[in-house]
Parts: sequence; structure tokens; C-alpha cells
Amino acid sequence: MINKELIKRVFSSLVLIPIALFFIIKGGILFIFFISICFLISSYEWHKLSKKKLYYFPGFLFLILSFYSTYAIRMDSNSGLEYFLIILLICISTDLGGYIFGKILKGPRLTKISPKKTYSGVVGGYLLSIIFFYLFFNSTYYSYTSEMTPYFFIFILLTSTVSQLGDITISYFKRLSKIKDTGKILPGHGGLLDRIDGMIFAFPVSYLILKIIY
Repeated sequence: MINKELIKRVFSSLVLIPIALFFIIKGGILFIFFISICFLISSYEWHKLSKKKLYYFPGFLFLILSFYSTYAIRMDSNSGLEYFLIILLICISTDLGGYIFGKILKGPRLTKISPKKTYSGVVGGYLLSIIFFYLFFNSTYYSYTSEMTPYFFIFILLTSTVSQLGDITISYFKRLSKIKDTGKILPGHGGLLDRIDGMIFAFPVSYLILKIIY
């Protein structure tokens, strides 16, 4: 029997991903508009999730930091778009790898906070992020201007790890509030924070790493 929620999830992804990529690739004022809308939606969902809690304001401050780092990476005049797409790709492939490997291999749960997280999913997230990055690397000008060094793999593993920790962290806050999703704006996915939970943690850390390296 076909899972209706899965159909909604796939269909909404096919519609929303090209729209998001349009704004990301265009950059400039269009990207600022796009990221501002995302920030407002995320802030509203965080408000509902954490109101009257001690972590309410720290969470807002973190969202500001996260979206600023996202903005700063994309608007970099040198390789902003490439770095942005790399981080985005690592986060998406980590999430996808965790889902696929977790479903197929199953195995011991990683944490009680997020019951669907498994050790096999963590490994799958790492593997898929490395594979996708390798494919992206060899399909862009990077393959002509630089070589894949151990630093690339360290960056992938760190970004993937932080992305997974972000997923678990938001799951923890949802558990405290006794809710399944942060919202209903994305059919089949839930709220925006449900989709970008890993990204809002990965971008600030990646931004810091890039600042240290360059």
C-alpha cells in the first residue's frame, strides 16, 4: 500500500527544491528576500515550540546567528555560491543517507530523543555525503583548480556531524514540548524547522571553519 504521507513528501520536495535553488543561485536581493521569509517562518515556529521556556530567547539569538552565517556565506564575492551549495548538499545527503540506511539496515537506536535515528543511519549519512560531494566536486570547476585533500573530508565529516546533531537537538525540543512537528507549512514534512534543523546548525559551524581556513 502506498504511503500517502510519503507521496506528499516527494511531491512537495519536487516543487519546493527547484524554487529554493532558483533564489539561492540568483543571489542578491532575491536571495535576501528568500532567506528573510525562511527566517520569519522559522522564528514563528520556534516561538510556538518554546514560548514560556527558559531557552526561548537563546533560541532566537541562535536563529539570528544561523541565518546571518547563511547569508554571509552565500553573499561572499569569491566562491559564496559554491560553498553554499556544498554545505547544502552535505546536509541533504546526510539526511537522505540516514533515512535510507536506517530504513534498510535498521539496527540499534542512536538515542531515545529521536527513535528513528540509528547507528547505521549515521554511517549512511557520512557515506552519502562523501559520495555526493565527490560527484559535485568532479562536476564543477573545482576539479580543474584544486585537488581533493584530507581537509575536504574533514570538512565533510564535521559538517555532516553537526547537521545530525542539529536534527537531534530540534527533536529534543519537540520532545520537551510534546509535539511531533514544528508546523504544517510543508506537506509531508511538517514545519520548516523540521526540514532545516540540521542546516541551521551546520551553516554557522561551516562559516566559522571557512573563516579560520581562509
